[in-house]
Amino acid sequence: MKIKYHANFVKNYKKRVRGNVKLEKKFERRIRMFMVDASNPVLRNHRLRGEKRDYWSFGLSGDMRVIYRKMNDEVWLYDIGTHNQVY
Repeated sequence: MKIKYHANFVKNYKKRVRGNVKLEKKFERRIRMFMVDASNPVLRNHRLRGEKRDYWSFGLSGDMRVIYRKMNDEVWLYDIGTHNQVY
């Protein structure tokens, strides 16, 4: 599996996560966990519904989410933020 970063993800990561050392470390741990086993229950990984039905989401912490899309052997990270920010 190859992880790719959409420009929107990079922008929101810089704005919402960078500078918060705890969140940065948690993101690094969760992305490694995701690459090993995306179905790990700790991630709370699930497919989205409605207009975003082509996207999936996994959790970083209580309210922080990563929105991504699967394309062939690649996973594109599209957004990161709180529930209200990403939905």
